[in-house]
Formats: sequence, C-alpha cells, structure tokens
Amino acid sequence: MNPDKHQDAHLDDPITAEGVSDAGDLGYAKALKPRHISMIAIGGAIGTGLFLGAGGNLAKAGPALAFAYAICGVFAFFVVRALGELVVHRPSSGSFVSYAREFLGERGAFVAGWMYVLNWSTAGMADITAVALYVHYWSMFTSVPQWVLAAIALAVVLSVNLISVKAFGEMEFWFAIVKVAALVLFLLIGIFFLATGRPVDGQEPGFTLISDNGGFFPLGVLPVVLITQTVVFAYAAVEMVGVTAGETEDPEKLVPKAVNSIMWRVGIFYVGSVVMLTLLLPWTAYSADESPFVTVLSKIGVPSAGGIMNLVVLTAAMSSLNSGLYTTGRILRSMAMAGSAPSFTARMSGSHVPYGGILLTATAALFGVALNAWLPEDAFAIVTNISSLGVISTWCMIMLCHLVFVRRAREGVVRRPAFRLWASPWIELTTIAFLLAVVVMMWFDKDGAGRDTVLMLIPIAVCLAIGWYAVRGRVHRIASESEAPPVDPLQ
Repeated sequence: MNPDKHQDAHLDDPITAEGVSDAGDLGYAKALKPRHISMIAIGGAIGTGLFLGAGGNLAKAGPALAFAYAICGVFAFFVVRALGELVVHRPSSGSFVSYAREFLGERGAFVAGWMYVLNWSTAGMADITAVALYVHYWSMFTSVPQWVLAAIALAVVLSVNLISVKAFGEMEFWFAIVKVAALVLFLLIGIFFLATGRPVDGQEPGFTLISDNGGFFPLGVLPVVLITQTVVFAYAAVEMVGVTAGETEDPEKLVPKAVNSIMWRVGIFYVGSVVMLTLLLPWTAYSADESPFVTVLSKIGVPSAGGIMNLVVLTAAMSSLNSGLYTTGRILRSMAMAGSAPSFTARMSGSHVPYGGILLTATAALFGVALNAWLPEDAFAIVTNISSLGVISTWCMIMLCHLVFVRRAREGVVRRPAFRLWASPWIELTTIAFLLAVVVMMWFDKDGAGRDTVLMLIPIAVCLAIGWYAVRGRVHRIASESEAPPVDPLQ
C-alpha cells in the first residue's frame, strides 16, 4: 500500500466519541462566570456589523434591510443551536475545530480552523477600521491619520486581552452592558418620538417616512439580496459562545440558556433597531460614512447625543476586536496541539492565556493598519467581504459536524443530549444551501467588492492545500501518539 495514501486516509478518519479529548483544552482556568457567558452571548449578537454596517446597508437597500436581518438571524440561530448541542455533547475550548476533528477528521479541522482565523483576522481589520472612523467623528481627531488611530486601537485591545481570561470576561461583560443599554435607550427614545409625534430633523416620524420614500423595497429586491453577505457578517460572533465553554465550570447548563436567548435578541436589537431607524428618518438620510444611530441622535436636538452614541459604537468595535483575539487564541492552540498550526501558538502564559495564538491574530490585524493607510475609503468594505467568507465557511463546518454527529448518534456511537437542533438533517441542509447561495449572490454584486471576494476563494483554497500538505506529516505523528487513535469510518 502507498504509505502516503494510507497516511491521508488515516488522518481524515473521524474518531469515536468515547474517550475523545482535546489536548488544547488543558491548562485553562475555569474563570468565566454565568453572567460572563450570558453577556458574551449578547455581545456576540450585537457588534460592528449593526452599529456601523447598517448605515451603508440602509443606503443600499432601504427599509427592506430589516427583512434581511430577520432571515439571516434565523439561520444564525440554527447554527448556534447546532453548536450548542455539540457543546453539551463535549465542551471544548477548541469548539467547532475540535468537533471537526472528531467528526470530519484532521483535514476538516485544518480547513475549519484556518478559515476561522481568516475570518477573525479580517474582522479585526474591520474593527480597527471602525474604531478609526468613530474617532474621526470628533473634530479634535480629524487631522489624525486613520491608520494611526487603527494602530492605537489594536495596541490597547491586545494589551488587555493578554492579562487573563477573567479580565477578558469582565471587559466583555461591561462592553455588552453598554451595547445593550444603548440600544434599549435608543429604542425608548424612538418610541417616545413616535408616540408624541415630535419631528426629527423637521419631519414627522412614523410609517409615512417609509411609504413616502418608496416603501419597504424602494430600490427593488435585488439590492436586498446583494447585501446579504454583509448582513451575515453582522452575526459573525454568535458562535463565540461555544469557544467560552472550555473556560467555565458548568457549560452544559450555561450554554443552552445563552443559545436560547439569542433568537429574541436578534428580533429586538437587529430587526427592531433597523425598523426604528427607518421610522425616525428617511432611509436616504443614512450612509456608510457614519453610524445610523449617530445620524439619528445627532438630529433629535439633544446636546452631545451623537457624541455619546458614537462612544457606544466605539465600545462595540473594541469589544468585537477583543472577542476576535480571544477566540482565535483558543482555536489556534487547539490546532497547534494537533500539529496543524505553528507550535508557538500553543504557548500558554502563567495567567492561563494562549498568548501565542493571540499574537498571531494581532499580527495579521496589522495588515488592517496598512490597508487603512493605503485605501482608507474602502478598507471596511474590503475586509468585511473577505471576513464573510470565513463566517460562511465556519457556519457550514458547524452544520456538517452536526450532520455527522446526528448520523453517528443514530448508529449508536454517540448519544444526543436533550438540548438539540430540531428537524435534522433538513435544518442543516437548508442552512448550508442558504450559505452557499450567499456566495453566489456575492458573485453577482458587480457594484461592490463581492465578485472580487468570491475570486479570493481560489488563492485561499490553494493556500489551504499547500498548508495541509506541509503539516500532514506532523499531524499524523501527533495523532498516532494520541490515546484515541482514528478508526475506520466504514465500520
């Protein structure tokens, strides 16, 4: 038998659930409390994609953006529900990468992990771009180059992330408090203006602002379809709750509660906020250059309202960047322990922080600083589209893992927990079809960077293939030394 062929087959065989462990889970402190997990789940569902991206999307699609958020939110919930079931099955800091290793084999884990790193590396670029845009809102910083502000943001968040997981949890807890409180306050202000009929920027708020400006689909259905990839990006961090499972004491109870609460948060904060924005100002009043929340609050006549909201969305961008460094640090460590990532990314500090992986992601985000210096006007759109590919790949991998997991449960190899995704395999297959359709939609987005983004799949696939063949020998050696060796998937 060809030894190379045998090696590849050996590596790609999934392993049984009994006795499965992830070496990357060792060394972490169980320092995240229930309040941390709950608020991290909220923070993962409220990020830069809403606070900054909604402005440009409203300008492109009008009030119909609310429908796009609702549809994508449903599929995001399906994904996180599937991931939640896998977490209850076996909590792991390696999250879906660890599950890909268990159910799809090492090659699947390699692809899942590096596409996720690509996702958060480019998302980090988007976040520091957002920070720079937010800071430019204040006139005293207008003269500061955008790339300088981006570099400062990265340095600050990196320093905080390296302290400890408890410090991360506390920061994310308060970041989430700020984001939720701000959106609740915005919705209450909007309700007040709607109830009293007080004008906003000289116009009476209400549904007449929608009907008098082209209705819900002023530019037709096609623009709504074409912005779907950026809407998907808005939900990019919902899977983060699965990564936190490895650093909390009781993930089997905490994660299901956090997952179940995501659906109504999507309805209130995403769909509700977008509808409210279109009821307070015409959709033509919004642009990609400014957060839509800042646009509204700057026009309602309350002194410094825009500045206060700008500070809130600045916090959201910093929170997203902080979350990205956290998750990729854990994912890269899980991969490094299996041999599919550089060995230095497995390094753990005395405070139980996988600093190697965090530093690698931060280094990648530095390209965002360069992008801000080179193309300051297009930086956010470029990295958002590329990050969307990582999000789509990650969610597809989660659903594929769940499909195999359910199949193995029916074979009696594993046992499904009481907390589970319904209607398998139809929900998984429908979600994967939707996500692949989003990629197709990106191709037909001739006015944006969508087609160029899809073409990026070619060099990404080449890099993944080269990377896999470079590390497969090391992965095979580590797998052969593990206590749970691969078995024949046909048995």
